[in-house]
Amino acid sequence: MVNLTIDGQEVSVSEGTTVLRAAQAAGITIPTLCDHKHLSPFGGCRMCLVEVEGSRTLQPSCTLPAGNKMVVLTNTPRVREAHTFVLTLLFSERNHFCMYCPVSGGDCELQNAAYGEGMTHWPLEPNWQPYAVDASNPNFVLDNNRCILCRRCIRACGELVGNFTLGVEERGASTLVIADLGIPLGESTCINCGTCVQVCPTGAIIDRASAYMGREKDMTHVLSTCPTCSIGCGIDMVVRDNHLLRVDGVWNAAISEGLLCEQGRFEPLKETRERITTPLVRKDGTLKAATWDEALGAVTERLKPLSGTNGKGAGGIEPIAAMASTRLTAEALHDFEQLFGHKLHAGIVTSTETGTRPAGMAATSPQGSLDALKTSDCVVVVGADLTNQQQVAGFFIKRRLGSDSGGMKLVVIDSGENRLAALAHYALKPIKDGDFELVMGLTAAVVKTRLAKGPAPHSDLSRYTAEATFERTGVTPETLATVAQDIAGAQRPVFVYGSSIAGGETGRMAKALIDLAALTGAQTPPIGALGQANSLAASRYTLDKPFTLQDQQVVFLALGDEKITPALLQKLDSRAELKIRPFLVVQASYVSPVTAMADVVLPVEMWVEQEGHFVNLEGRLLDVRRGLTPPAEVWSNTKALESIAARLGTPLDKEWQEELAL
Repeated sequence: MVNLTIDGQEVSVSEGTTVLRAAQAAGITIPTLCDHKHLSPFGGCRMCLVEVEGSRTLQPSCTLPAGNKMVVLTNTPRVREAHTFVLTLLFSERNHFCMYCPVSGGDCELQNAAYGEGMTHWPLEPNWQPYAVDASNPNFVLDNNRCILCRRCIRACGELVGNFTLGVEERGASTLVIADLGIPLGESTCINCGTCVQVCPTGAIIDRASAYMGREKDMTHVLSTCPTCSIGCGIDMVVRDNHLLRVDGVWNAAISEGLLCEQGRFEPLKETRERITTPLVRKDGTLKAATWDEALGAVTERLKPLSGTNGKGAGGIEPIAAMASTRLTAEALHDFEQLFGHKLHAGIVTSTETGTRPAGMAATSPQGSLDALKTSDCVVVVGADLTNQQQVAGFFIKRRLGSDSGGMKLVVIDSGENRLAALAHYALKPIKDGDFELVMGLTAAVVKTRLAKGPAPHSDLSRYTAEATFERTGVTPETLATVAQDIAGAQRPVFVYGSSIAGGETGRMAKALIDLAALTGAQTPPIGALGQANSLAASRYTLDKPFTLQDQQVVFLALGDEKITPALLQKLDSRAELKIRPFLVVQASYVSPVTAMADVVLPVEMWVEQEGHFVNLEGRLLDVRRGLTPPAEVWSNTKALESIAARLGTPLDKEWQEELAL
């Protein structure tokens, strides 16, 4: 430990801690602009200057390591004068007229720093030239007129996301933040994750949705979990007057640490679908507005005669089929499974995601940890394009590839197109359906290296020689041996698999990956980059069976705010050829082709209005909180399902967490 004195206060911190962090830990405020807790120290803005006893000049506290018996002063006249001088230069260098800025009013760190120093004006005459505003990006705007060149956006793009899109051109006061080699942001390699927007301390990078929509003091912040995919990123929903204005990442979120992808940050703000705000019941061939009592009565009237059939009807066909969205909370999925599985004994009770988890890799099996990606020295990705789905997991890999301390090797195995392959040290593209053969070939090659750290699999590896693997996959023996050597030689290997290897019936691919992970001493079980927010919870509730309609009398779809896919429409429309039209009940948030086919529509909450829990791909139980209040006649999914159960005389139990087996 290091012991120092800051403003007369004794402070003890671990060795290597900066003076700035030591002061913050002691509750002592030092103004900063370029500093950010999730970025490496930069020391560019000079706002954090402090006096150090024995030092002739003021020192930047953000880059100065705390020393034993060091005496630091943060609020002397000399220090305050330096702070004011730095701010004066910054304000005079660019167009910082606060009354016109979209982040003025508590959300601008430059403005707040000036007020903190008691500044009401700056004594230097402004000496700036106007710069073009880059509005080519669909989600945010880059305005170099407001930039203070702290480079937080540039550092975040590289250090946190691993994308390295942003940089600078020119020198001195003419320095500008640019994308790639000076092309418009909308045409650059930017992936629209918006991390740069969130770290910008001024109005230099602003998102289009919330600009000029109100001051920070008038906003409400609600912490929740992103519903987009199964990673479970922490989100901060910024709300005003029951409107969602912005979605930010949560810096202390255990999984994502402030990161979000475009689908999680910006896409929720672009919703244009028509909302359903009242129950609808089909009368005389037309859907008409109804009360909840009428709608629930129509549903239970059809379900009650079928509740005693124990899943079978005439000709052995199940009379009821039910499917739920994996964007619903764990509580809602449990109620759904209880109602249609345990109480009504429906023949088909499943979710919108079926066959995504590989056979042989049970939903209750230990799940891989995403934290392992942050420290791994070798990542093997099989059938997962992490630049398209589960993108934050891809960020963890990309930033390790770009870091000086990493030395991480990336191996991508995918018989299809995979944009992550462009970043890989080894991009292995086996002949179609050759993924399993290649994994087994690698297993045999690892055993041959004698670098294995775990038990060899019981499988017969004699048929997976390098030559035989080459014949079946097209991967040369030399490449196979090199890749096996790097995987086996890694100290912290991690394996990731995607949905393209799922759906098999034998489970051999799952077993092959588990065996290879154990053989190489992987830090964690293989990580399944699969599905939507609650796909693992759906699997644990056994809601992952095929949805194949035949001659059902009632079909119940608990869709929530799920977007309707062509595949789902095809399953429902295929019955038209048989001239079979079941009684269709749709529990949904938005108007869609499916609700247009329904006999009863039950209006329910969308993602930002629901409360409950998600289970992410690691098996973590995550909180989901309500950010907006739904319209008066819009119910929660759980309330709608429980009301149906009550009318049928079959109350549901509340043991949702026990059945998740967490």
